[in-house]
Amino acid sequence: MIEVKKNNFFLNEEVNTYLQNIIKNKSLANGYIFYGAEGVGKKRTALQFIKDIFKQSSPIENVEERINNNNHPDFLIVEPNSLLATKSSESSDLEKTIKNGSEIIKIAQIRNIKTFLSQKSINSEKKIVLIIDAHLLNEAASNCLLKTLEEPSNGIFILLTSKLNLLLDTIISRCQIVRFRSFSSKQIKSILSEYLDTSKLNIHTKLKFEDLLNSANGSPNQLLQNIEIWNDISDEILIKLDNPIKNSLEILEISKSISEKLEFFQQIFLINLIQTIWWRKTKNINLIKKLENLKYLLRKNIQPRLAWEITFLKILIEDI
Repeated sequence: MIEVKKNNFFLNEEVNTYLQNIIKNKSLANGYIFYGAEGVGKKRTALQFIKDIFKQSSPIENVEERINNNNHPDFLIVEPNSLLATKSSESSDLEKTIKNGSEIIKIAQIRNIKTFLSQKSINSEKKIVLIIDAHLLNEAASNCLLKTLEEPSNGIFILLTSKLNLLLDTIISRCQIVRFRSFSSKQIKSILSEYLDTSKLNIHTKLKFEDLLNSANGSPNQLLQNIEIWNDISDEILIKLDNPIKNSLEILEISKSISEKLEFFQQIFLINLIQTIWWRKTKNINLIKKLENLKYLLRKNIQPRLAWEITFLKILIEDI
């Protein structure tokens, strides 16, 4: 694991300042949607927001500990079923569960919110509900949540999402949107310098750090995940993918190695990184499109080895 020097790593300071002013002015809304790319601090900032709300009205001293341990009586966190079953998994496991179609928030979970809110607050003025990956609400759960938002209650809702377009417009209209912007490469470098012991990142020397930065799409968290995934991939695979492969036999060999040795989420990461590296070297848009189609094939459950072979052979024939 990558060592973090400060506990508030990934707390989005810009948004946190805005939320602190809301608390200071006592102008809390009933619903918020924290919207932005994966890994830009939505969950960490939401948890800090929740702690600060409770601290303002709650007499108990161990608010932070109880929120961190998810045992505060006035706090409820709702997550997709697939994530609840894999608490110890990395967040990149969401890629694997998306493939299987099992990552949803069900209506029973939203009904549980209604039961939670129907009970009197114990330690604070209002109860708070945090919904992780709210875009994974199924249709029934979305409609049930909408009714809950419409009804007067003693609750504050915070919905986290990276896909605002998948939420019902009627849900969006009942919440304040808090936008989390992606970080620039300069900002990410600054964050890494301030919060991490970069001497222990242990990045393969054959890799340009700028390629990892670009493949992270402005997300410090995604960058760290990318570094860990990259370091888990064997040199046998990495060396051959530094440039588009020009030999059909090598294509068959590398496709076999990738499909047998890498998990689904590792393969998706590898494609993203290959796109970044090959674009820097070739500026060939057709090559990038073919790699993008490879991600589509993998997510459609096409046999991985076949998908990699077809893609690399098309690139060999048409673009090299």
